[in-house]
Amino acid sequence: MSGLSRPIHCYLVVCLLGTCALAQTTKKAAGSAASSPERAVNLAKSGHCKEALPLLKQAKSQATDKEMKRSIGFTGVRCAMFADQPESAQAFLQFLNHEFPHDPDVLYLSVHTYSDLSSRAAADLASTAPMSAAGHELHAESLETQGKWDEAAKEYRLVLQENPKIPGIHFRLGRLLLSKANPTEADAEEAKKEMQQELEIDPENPGAEYVLGEMARQGQQWDEAIQHFSHAAKIDSSFADAFVGWGGALVSEKKFSEAIVPLETAVRMQPGNPAPHYVLAIAYARTGRKEDSDREFAIQKQLTQKGAAGEPAPESQSKPN
Repeated sequence: MSGLSRPIHCYLVVCLLGTCALAQTTKKAAGSAASSPERAVNLAKSGHCKEALPLLKQAKSQATDKEMKRSIGFTGVRCAMFADQPESAQAFLQFLNHEFPHDPDVLYLSVHTYSDLSSRAAADLASTAPMSAAGHELHAESLETQGKWDEAAKEYRLVLQENPKIPGIHFRLGRLLLSKANPTEADAEEAKKEMQQELEIDPENPGAEYVLGEMARQGQQWDEAIQHFSHAAKIDSSFADAFVGWGGALVSEKKFSEAIVPLETAVRMQPGNPAPHYVLAIAYARTGRKEDSDREFAIQKQLTQKGAAGEPAPESQSKPN
């Protein structure tokens, strides 16, 4: 028996050591599974978002399969929004848009997520600082989208009472006054003053320059219109409508040769807009360029006919309002 004791003892030790090694291997495997992309996604789908989010963040760099990346991104966004972690939600959205650019489902998720984040921020502002300048401005924007012009104007004026030098507010108030269904002469005059005040605060505001140019054009004050339109176009070289207004005012002032350059620029930027083609045709005709004039008149006629038939025109590059 004593001769067998040593081998048996050694056998037991080896077995025990093997068992320990197996246990350690099993533990490592379990830990690996717990941090794997599949585990992270399943944990999130089962409603354990708080526990899943750290694992999902790790899984973004671990996953190689495209479908798994989609699952990580989508579950990550939803869990982050549920857990009220907007920065994490945006990080997952960036991940999705990088991995799946122009994917309709990703874009749809982005629209709704950013809309939800915007709504949450607006609610926070409304509840924590409703009487602040930012609170009044947000309320004014909301009223403006509802077409409640007078109420919105009142809110913008409250912003200006608190800080009359805030950039952009005079412009918004002036634009609002002109957006009424039937603005009165008093509205137009007040809007003009607001635009002028905006330029005193921000001399590089192309929108204010453009509106003043358009008001001058409507009043057939061509020199003033030329000044404002040209300044708007120089401030923002992508502002196509400013070039159209500039060239049109020069034509109305019979400065045909000067009108050609801004109108040619407008045509390049708005190839589907018949208006600059028409005015450019006039400028060409009055400067002796008959072939160029005939070509522009033909393009303008073709575009007008397409518009009347309801056919889509080529994309333009007009400055948005």
